[in-house]
Amino acid sequence: MTILWALVAGLVVGLLAKLVLPGRQPVPLWLTILVGAAGAVLGNAATSYFGVRHTGGIDWIRHLLQVGVAAVLIALVSPAYAGRRR
Repeated sequence: MTILWALVAGLVVGLLAKLVLPGRQPVPLWLTILVGAAGAVLGNAATSYFGVRHTGGIDWIRHLLQVGVAAVLIALVSPAYAGRRR
């Protein structure tokens, strides 16, 4: 069940990251899910590092860091994937 939850979270975080980035990213859905899951994990690690892992109410800082890290990862993966498809 944890793997399924990670994939669902990766999908949501990855799609939000693609919405944040300007332009169109030629990244398929499966890669968006993987990059989103990696962004979620790295964003959680960053919140622990900065000491804002547990806050009262909704963890907005954690979610923003997750989407931000995923956006950076998609921005890095997108040109590499586009160059591979030529």
